[in-house]
Amino acid sequence: MEFPSLRHDQATIAANPAKIKVLAMGRRWGKTILGGWVTMNVLRLGGRAAWVVPEYKNGRALWRYAASACAALAQAGIYQISKTDRVITSNNGGFFAMYSADNIDAIRSEAFNLVVGDEAARIDGDGWNDAVRPTLADADGDEILISTPKGLNWFYKEWLMGQNKQNGYASWTAPTKANPNPMIRNAYELARVRLPERTFSQEWDAMFIEGGTIFRRVRDVSTLKPLEKGADGGQYVIGVDWGRSNDATVFSVMDVKSKCQVYMDRMTDTDYATQRLRLAALSEKFNKALIIAESNSMGQPNIEALQGMGLYVQPFTTTNATKANIIQALELAFERGEITLLDNELQIMELMSYQSEKLPSGLVRYSSPDGLHDDTVMALALAWLGCDMKYDPEKIVDFI
Repeated sequence: MEFPSLRHDQATIAANPAKIKVLAMGRRWGKTILGGWVTMNVLRLGGRAAWVVPEYKNGRALWRYAASACAALAQAGIYQISKTDRVITSNNGGFFAMYSADNIDAIRSEAFNLVVGDEAARIDGDGWNDAVRPTLADADGDEILISTPKGLNWFYKEWLMGQNKQNGYASWTAPTKANPNPMIRNAYELARVRLPERTFSQEWDAMFIEGGTIFRRVRDVSTLKPLEKGADGGQYVIGVDWGRSNDATVFSVMDVKSKCQVYMDRMTDTDYATQRLRLAALSEKFNKALIIAESNSMGQPNIEALQGMGLYVQPFTTTNATKANIIQALELAFERGEITLLDNELQIMELMSYQSEKLPSGLVRYSSPDGLHDDTVMALALAWLGCDMKYDPEKIVDFI
């Protein structure tokens, strides 16, 4: 179901008689407006409402909305606002409070007419069933679960109950494009171009995407044999993921024009001085290739030493956000069929096992499963960064 306006969305959901309403929604669809509208209405009528978020900081936007909406009545002495506890009460018995799912037991002794689960897919389902749902028993209260999907977890099962018209359930899907705001619709169209299909479908079209690995057709594009040196006039970039003992150091070489991986060097238990010499020799063999190297931890001293040797090195600081940028760019390259790789079984395995996890903050964490490594993946992603940015150092800096 797609809604023509936010006002119509609110009325549709609020008027539905189902006790459990489940809304799968895209990014920037307007859940703060929806949540504020329904919870403030309960407060106005003298009811008790709770807003539950994955972490306390996730509720800032809704709290600002609620406090602003109630400011005039608070000045008149009709409402009382506690900013410290994030609680609003009214003279007619109304009560509104925010709770964090990482301390879900704090809600156990309460009773509510309405509970809203914000980003419910990122809240533990067992905690919700054990601690939150019993608070609705006294008043036979209602429950609204609002979230961007996160795989096929408990939120998906609740949404499916509504789709199957199970007793007491109703569910809807609200993609971002249903928001009438032209700026948000423009952001939707930009995201369609910039993001991998899987990420866009889940985050913006509010589709439930089965979890698992994120790189597609890995074996199909892993067909090349390594080159011994660069071709005359060729441009190359080397992605570097440093390691020493627990992790491996990997140098991944990409041909900028053909978008082909042409060489990979992987080493363990190798001192940094030797690693730098091998990297310098590799850069020389591939026409003084640009090096994009991770600068975290021991990366920065290694980069400074390489620069002192006259090599062109672009540092890359790895954070959760910058890592997401380069992994999503690499994922998009696989989807579009733009990249061709070496036939290397270790790299194939690491790519095929690589996974994503949505964090309560809204960011995505990318990593290998426990017991596996991502050294070849990170080196390849850094090499693709240089290749994808058309070998332009200024653009590379802007990207990271």
